[in-house]
Order: sequence, then structure tokens, then C-alpha cells
Amino acid sequence: MPGRAAEFELPHAAPLPDLLDSVLAGGRVTLCTQCAARRDLTEKDLVEGVRIAGAQVFVQEALADDTQALVY
Repeated sequence: MPGRAAEFELPHAAPLPDLLDSVLAGGRVTLCTQCAARRDLTEKDLVEGVRIAGAQVFVQEALADDTQALVY
């Protein structure tokens, strides 16, 4: 959600806004369908470039030939 990454702080870790920007620049951020539904979120509630998708999409992307990293 816009602005939320800036509120998150974890000692000894890179700032979350920087990490999010890096991932969005070179990959995709997907929010699972169930997590979004539990929080009453839609794609219009999210940062630009973040999408909502279910398990089928996760499996397709995890098994794709060009997949380099998965963060769950």
C-alpha cells in the first residue's frame, strides 16, 4: 500500500522502500489472493506495479525457465 513501506523498520536491514523499488525495477511483486481478500485490498489499493494473483500464477512463475529468485 502506498506509504506503508516507509513506516516499516527492521534493524540491520535495507530500508523497505529501497528494496521494493529494486524488486519492481527488475521483477514483480505479487500479493496472494487470499491475503488481499482477508484485508479487503484490491489492486487499486496497492503501490503501482504490485498485482494480486493466486497459487496458479505463483506455480507458473516458480517453474518458469527464467526464474532467478522467489521470496515468499
